[in-house]
Amino acid sequence: MRRGGDLLGDAQEADLRGTEEDTQAPKQGGDPEAAAHRYVLPEDFFFGAAMSGPQTEGAWCVGGKLENLWDTWSNEDLGAFYNRVGSYAGNDFMARYREDLALMASLGLTTWRTSIQWSRLLTLDGSINPEGAAWYHELFRASHEAGLECFVNLYHFDMPTYLFRRGGWESREVVEAYAHYAELAFREFGDEVLHWFTFNEPTVEPEMRYQEGVWYPKLRDFGRARGVQYHISLAHSLAVRTFRRLQQAGEIRSDAKIGLINAFNPTYTKDDPSEADLEAVRMVGGINNRWWLDLVTAGKLPADVVKTLEDRGVCLPTRPGDEEILAEGVVDWLGCNYYQPRRVQAPQAATDERGHLRLSDDYHWPQARINKSRGWEIYPEGLYDFGLYIRDNYPGLTWFVSENGMGVMHEESNRDAEGVIADSYRIEFVRDHLVCLARAIEEGSPCLGYHYWGLIDNWSWANAYKNRYGFVEVDLGASYERRPKRSAAWLAEVAQTHRIV
Repeated sequence: MRRGGDLLGDAQEADLRGTEEDTQAPKQGGDPEAAAHRYVLPEDFFFGAAMSGPQTEGAWCVGGKLENLWDTWSNEDLGAFYNRVGSYAGNDFMARYREDLALMASLGLTTWRTSIQWSRLLTLDGSINPEGAAWYHELFRASHEAGLECFVNLYHFDMPTYLFRRGGWESREVVEAYAHYAELAFREFGDEVLHWFTFNEPTVEPEMRYQEGVWYPKLRDFGRARGVQYHISLAHSLAVRTFRRLQQAGEIRSDAKIGLINAFNPTYTKDDPSEADLEAVRMVGGINNRWWLDLVTAGKLPADVVKTLEDRGVCLPTRPGDEEILAEGVVDWLGCNYYQPRRVQAPQAATDERGHLRLSDDYHWPQARINKSRGWEIYPEGLYDFGLYIRDNYPGLTWFVSENGMGVMHEESNRDAEGVIADSYRIEFVRDHLVCLARAIEEGSPCLGYHYWGLIDNWSWANAYKNRYGFVEVDLGASYERRPKRSAAWLAEVAQTHRIV
């Protein structure tokens, strides 16, 4: 059986070894474009756009908004951002939201996701900021008027700076502050919002901010990162508990749902793996994938993963009563952000240069296709594998693709004779992922929809506008003017017909 590209093993092996995404990948070969024509997504399958507040809104210090960590980093070290474009940029969404909503609807989209910014909705004393609340009320009203259902996420890496200085996600006080924020948001918008999400990609902030030293303030401590991940798990569960209580009390729509959105990376290893290679798969996949899947379906963390961490000196900051809190974290459905797989092998050393636990080394699959702009592998089959893994291991859990997209540098060099960006590579990328998704659905995976990141070019953290993801160009030299790329017409046809063409 193949392991490097398509397989980790069979389902029985998954049960015995605890490996991740152990499912048969689709056979490749033939003309992929011809194969795509055979696939039609279900009639009730929804198409939408994914975005976030801090990456689109701009207006970073307008309307009583507090500083978040991206603002602080921008103010302290603007040179850390590509072309010195900091958090103030967004993509002018607060001024152009009506235009952007109309654009989404014109493409045949029916849903979209954004996030409420904690730092915009609340004041320093933890009460509602009237100007921030008014903005979100107007946004949700305009969304409904445009015929779009707005999915609302409560946290997208945008910790208010004053709370970070009180300990951030390492502090129980901040966990409680998040629960308070979630409750105020539920109460304020409970009659308007149908789809709520507690967190976007709760694996990413522990890794980028606390473990790998990539994001401000560039901390590098594996153990602290796991403590942060644990506290985010508690914060998620407290928010879900509050949601259930308020819904039962009639303060939230009775038909509203709550979920979690995570970046899931199907985890693979090399051909003919050793036991140590499979152990790397178990632990990396356990922390990044199974941790959250077990939490949102069973209200607990994977015991084998937690035990291995403890055995190797990484103890989570547990307290009496935490098990009861985590048990409240079961959600109504799940969002899957999928960009690339994770390929690992046994680490050459048990610890890194800082003396911290090392679970794996990267494995570079010789057949990998790489998006050179981003450095990420293009592997649509991973979405198929994830879909069947959900079907087989988490029965009853419905899900949707909450992000999927391709970031490309220097797209302006791809303009055609009419001055429009001709991005056939983006069409190919999305088509291939939709084909794999359609296969998973045909084989019984309960996937309900697809959101593309980011439909309209947006600011992307320290990369700013280095990599463009959009089906719609944002021209920074022309006051953020929107211009559809060639791919936009293709997306509209697929969204309106559900045929993958």
